[in-house]
Amino acid sequence: MEQFKNYINGEWVPAISGKTFLNYNPANLEDVIGEFALSDKEDVEKAVEVAKAAFEKWRLVPAPRRGEIMRKVGDIFTRRKKELARIMTREMGKPTFETEGDVQEAIDTAYYAASETRRLFGATVPSEMENKVNLAFRVPVGVVGVITAWNFPIAVPSWKILPAVAAGNTVIFKPSKDAPHSGVIFAEIMEEAGIPKGVFNVLLGKGSMGDHIVSHPDVRVIGFTGSTEVGRHIAEVCGKNNKKVSLEMGGKNGQIVMDDANLDLAVDGALWGAFGTTGQRCTATSRIIAHKDIYDKFIEMLKVRTEKLKIGSGLEAGIDMGPVIHRASQENCERIVKIALEEGGRLITGGHKMTQGDYAKGCFFEPTIIADVKVNDTLFNEEVFGPVLSITKAESFEHALELLNHSEYGLSGAIYTKDVNRAWTAAREIQTGLCYINAPTIGAEANMPFGGVKGTGNGQREGGWTAFDIFTEWKTVYFDYSDKLQRAQIDNH
Repeated sequence: MEQFKNYINGEWVPAISGKTFLNYNPANLEDVIGEFALSDKEDVEKAVEVAKAAFEKWRLVPAPRRGEIMRKVGDIFTRRKKELARIMTREMGKPTFETEGDVQEAIDTAYYAASETRRLFGATVPSEMENKVNLAFRVPVGVVGVITAWNFPIAVPSWKILPAVAAGNTVIFKPSKDAPHSGVIFAEIMEEAGIPKGVFNVLLGKGSMGDHIVSHPDVRVIGFTGSTEVGRHIAEVCGKNNKKVSLEMGGKNGQIVMDDANLDLAVDGALWGAFGTTGQRCTATSRIIAHKDIYDKFIEMLKVRTEKLKIGSGLEAGIDMGPVIHRASQENCERIVKIALEEGGRLITGGHKMTQGDYAKGCFFEPTIIADVKVNDTLFNEEVFGPVLSITKAESFEHALELLNHSEYGLSGAIYTKDVNRAWTAAREIQTGLCYINAPTIGAEANMPFGGVKGTGNGQREGGWTAFDIFTEWKTVYFDYSDKLQRAQIDNH
């Protein structure tokens, strides 16, 4: 069995305890991917020690030189794209055409982060006094802890790791226990690109180890992607310790389909948004809000297309949708469908675990559509993180907006309409961090801010130039060359 170790201070080392855990292919639980180091508090202490020491040198490296390493990272990801895609598919399930896209996001982010190292702009501001200059510029914060989910095991970590390192910080990365191999590959790529020892470290393990990273006093920033429940706990710990934190949490994203929409396009969007990554995206389309005049027609069109999806191992050619991540997720999908039907929902298609033949070896669940879901129903409000889509009828444009905004989350929203006035009104009124016009709720680009409002996030934005707000602090410098005492904020007139 292949064994995988932690990456600390440029070396591959086992967990100090010697403990390990196994990881399995969700499409075939008989396929053991490998044995991975099970890290604990002692491993965190060691990684923080070396990252803190490395920060003192790395922060002084000119930013454009750090950018040269980011470009090399992008080049290596490009070279290893197809290989890495298959590794990712084996450990988390989505088809290889999706995991290749996952790697492409890391490539784009690497090149973007490289370019931003020449655009870490500050400001020179006029002083109220003579012979004095006011400056403000960015400085790195220190050791950054990155904790991410399994569904985008390369793309999402890249959104945090690469800007953090480019900005002059050092990083300790804890990949998900369900996608640890991708974290190992990330370290291999950073090492090949020439990252100095201690600047980037990977600790493999489970959630309790992540708690030690979050609470460690020398870890000054936390970048987290995961559940709202865990994110709120992290926010509490970071608040008590006065450290910066960026949270990207849950979503219950809605797609409005108006009576004037291009229905073929809206079906395309719903199909991709709801069942891409087996519905296991924080931006997944989990609610369709369809205008009453096209409600029944849209449901029938979507049903026909959904039942043509090919389900199976993402490593096979022609597969549209892979498994959910584990048995617990399978059972959760089954639970939410049962509740939805008890509350009056109408099953259009799907609704069951797939247990025949080779499907029985994996964690497969049918792509599921439930119509006539009401605003207070469980399925309308609870994040499923699986291929279960609700459809709700809207009486009007205004009602559709009201329904979409009825959520504790606020990550992504979409509307399909040919009316430009409705489109712009929706862009203003939809209470989400991401908004799509005539496109599904998924499809963020690396050079744009990413994040949500309400229960989805805490105001930070990953992606694009805004990621550097998370991983830098502003320093203000007053340079007085008057050769006399000048008193600011005093009436000198």
